[in-house]
Amino acid sequence: MLVALIAAGAVVAGLPAGAPLAAAHPAHGRATAPARVAAWSPSMTIGGPDFDDETIRMVAHSSVSGTSLRIHLSNLRGTTPLTIGAVSVAAQADRATAVPGSRHAVTFSNHRSVTLAAGAEAVSDPVAMSVAADHNVLVSVYLPEATSSATWHSDAFDTSYLSTPGDHTAETGDGNYTTATTSWYYLSGLDVISPGARGTVVAFGDSITDGYNTPAGAYHRWPDDLARRLSGPHPMSVVDAGIGGNRVLTDVPNIWQGISATKRFAHDALGQPGVRYVILMEGINDIGNNAGPDGAPLTAQDLIDGYRNLIGQAHAAGVRIIGGTLLPDKGNGYYSDSAEALRQAVNTWIRTSGAFDGTVDFEKAVADPADPAALDPRFDSGDHLHPNEAGMQALADAVDLSLLP
Repeated sequence: MLVALIAAGAVVAGLPAGAPLAAAHPAHGRATAPARVAAWSPSMTIGGPDFDDETIRMVAHSSVSGTSLRIHLSNLRGTTPLTIGAVSVAAQADRATAVPGSRHAVTFSNHRSVTLAAGAEAVSDPVAMSVAADHNVLVSVYLPEATSSATWHSDAFDTSYLSTPGDHTAETGDGNYTTATTSWYYLSGLDVISPGARGTVVAFGDSITDGYNTPAGAYHRWPDDLARRLSGPHPMSVVDAGIGGNRVLTDVPNIWQGISATKRFAHDALGQPGVRYVILMEGINDIGNNAGPDGAPLTAQDLIDGYRNLIGQAHAAGVRIIGGTLLPDKGNGYYSDSAEALRQAVNTWIRTSGAFDGTVDFEKAVADPADPAALDPRFDSGDHLHPNEAGMQALADAVDLSLLP
């Protein structure tokens, strides 16, 4: 078996993960080669289950049409080396069943197997395969050796499939995939060459962006809905960098809910292939947990300072960042008079400060007209914090597409 060894901090095959978008140069009368964009890319954390001699078949839902697929694997949050025995990609027919004849073996610097050091990531060689926007591919990853505390995305709101022992990456059928889960493991991205795409939009946030309380496999998170709005003659890809429970300023004690936004932003948002825009909606978990810096009570200025940190990171990378107002949550356990006052102060700053390159009034899109501190019942998934599918569409519809020229 041929094995590629990847050190911590490295990526392999072609452009690094955060390579800038190729752009047209009208003054020269010509354009550069078609750009790579991130078609799908969940943010990863630590704390997943252990595996040993198993194949995981996962669904990646592409937000844009493209060719020459590349697969991203991550041991970024891992603490021990990770050996990947084999990887394949195929068009999804149904559940864990692939479309006959669509399977491709995936290589890394021409090696079928790859070992990632703790903290390392790998990008595959390009795969001669096309994918259409709003369609799925199956990525199968064989783990031949015992793993520890998987790098994962816990709340996928999609279905992954675990196999009986052995390497089942080459199989089209689903007979050996006997268990289903709702997480992604080690698979951190899919990028494509998309000649018509104008770049990548990163939706960055918490469980609201992650799609909490939306049906598994429905692809009705607001970033999915926004991707459909952006499809057409000159589309943009949209990737969902939401993590349930995530906070702007502080790491969450539950390790699967991630390090702070200020720490993960450079990797999870600015590191995406072709990134041009970030739409930020995060802070309600800071407010609901009264989680200020160094264990102190949270103030509006604390959150504003966190937003300014993210704005500075984005602008240093040449990326436009659009601020989204925080949603109403009356009736949820996070709500109190003091928390509501803080949320309102923060939203006023987002709307009026001019610090962002644009704003989206997500609050206004889903608030109850009769009680603006609460979600509109038409858009409430039932917990008075997370929108239902109609509410997710309302959030996507609130984005003025002129902010994404």
